[in-house]
Amino acid sequence: MVGLSSVPKPTEYPDPETADHVTYNPSLDELREFSSHAETTTEYGAPAYVSEYRSRSADRTKNAVDADFDGEDLDVFEEGLEWVSNPENDVICVDRVVGRHPDASYVCRLYLPKEYGRIALSWAKLLEPAEGADPDFVTVQLPDATDEPKIRVHPETGVTTVLGSDYTGEAKKSFLRLFMLRAKEQGGLGLHAGSKRVTLDDEDGRREVGQLFLGLSGTGKSTLTSHGLWLDDPEGVEMIQDDVCALLPSGTVAGSEGGGLYIKTLGLDGDEQPELHDAATDESAVLENVAVDDDGTVHFDEPRYGRNARAVVRRDNLESSAEGIDLPSVDQVFFITRNPLMPPVARLSDEQAAVAFMLGESIETSAGDPSKAGESIRVVGTNPFIVGSEGEEGNRFRDLIAELDVECYVINTGAVGTDDPVDVGVEETVAILEGVARGSVEWERDDALDLTVPSEVPGIDVDRFRVPDRVEEFETAQSELRQERLAYLDQFDDLDDDIVDATY
Repeated sequence: MVGLSSVPKPTEYPDPETADHVTYNPSLDELREFSSHAETTTEYGAPAYVSEYRSRSADRTKNAVDADFDGEDLDVFEEGLEWVSNPENDVICVDRVVGRHPDASYVCRLYLPKEYGRIALSWAKLLEPAEGADPDFVTVQLPDATDEPKIRVHPETGVTTVLGSDYTGEAKKSFLRLFMLRAKEQGGLGLHAGSKRVTLDDEDGRREVGQLFLGLSGTGKSTLTSHGLWLDDPEGVEMIQDDVCALLPSGTVAGSEGGGLYIKTLGLDGDEQPELHDAATDESAVLENVAVDDDGTVHFDEPRYGRNARAVVRRDNLESSAEGIDLPSVDQVFFITRNPLMPPVARLSDEQAAVAFMLGESIETSAGDPSKAGESIRVVGTNPFIVGSEGEEGNRFRDLIAELDVECYVINTGAVGTDDPVDVGVEETVAILEGVARGSVEWERDDALDLTVPSEVPGIDVDRFRVPDRVEEFETAQSELRQERLAYLDQFDDLDDDIVDATY
């Protein structure tokens, strides 16, 4: 790792309160005004912007833990510091706080050129204002610095420099990446996950069930996290977080973003997702790469600027959103997949859950690599922002869920089968989630899948979703899939053998 002396510390950047060339903590209205030249105002009165880069530049991102930094890498940090320090530059600086929990809360400082106030506007609405404390993390984002993006992260100092990208997601994830790392350093684990609380009033009495959903961006994580399961009062659902959490050793799931959500909007429909649609069409939203006509007409169904169209929406515009962002305890974890050789849901042992964590099976989305959208993909923890050993993350996940006695499941929100496939619809998924929360699902061992699957789910004909019945030459396909999984896991030298042996 590069030493502290080689990379600027957060305290070495100009003091934004005293530097004459820095506009410190401007209001949201001022941030919007700084980018008025780039705004199209929607029919709802909200600002809409189009960025040059429309997804994260993952292949151009390096951190000092997993890569050997050389002089060129260090020059990236130096360029950021020099730009912020130059009195001839028009700089804005915004402070926000990621996390509210006393063991997982950090002051974040973002430096940007004033003309890119739109990035700060979106980011500032996701988090909550800081209270004058020194920054724990600093990010400098200079969209015009290079022709090709360069993103360098120095986790030890908490400094990130983004050169050449104007994508808001780079600023957002620069801080969440370090938030998750700090959780791991405390014996917990940062998770790319949504969290919710389900309140039930059934034969077991009134009780609360804490749930986590792990999935890549664009795979339904936000939708499942915010879905109310069609429960009627006094039962109900509260959305806690939709993107990044920290599972602490105590069992608390600390949230990260207290101000808003950064949702995908392509295909957003008022009938299917009324709450998210209402929030995205509120004047407080900020739209990014959404199809908006010159007269302000919004087209959520049109991929005019690619498929990773986004909106920042405020938590207080979501009825399902809880006041708090921390989940006191977690009872159930769901891994979201769309693998057609998987059943609609399966219950996992601790070791199998660690396998599911390591496999991170999903489909590539436009939020990751747009050129590969729709292709099968495996990402450890469904988390592209892991810093350090991925195998150790799998071991840590197994240990935490075992110690905390957490139930784990893999849930298929796509189709079951490759021959005469059957879709797992919203009604089936909701019935599964409600049944698992209530404990009303009956389970049985499926030797063909090497998994525990439901024999009965209230409201569903589970026989329709038997995987072997919908895959020709199932045994061959299943064997090949297991061998692929084992070959994938073989690359993680730090992963414990008992997890590998549990591969299904």
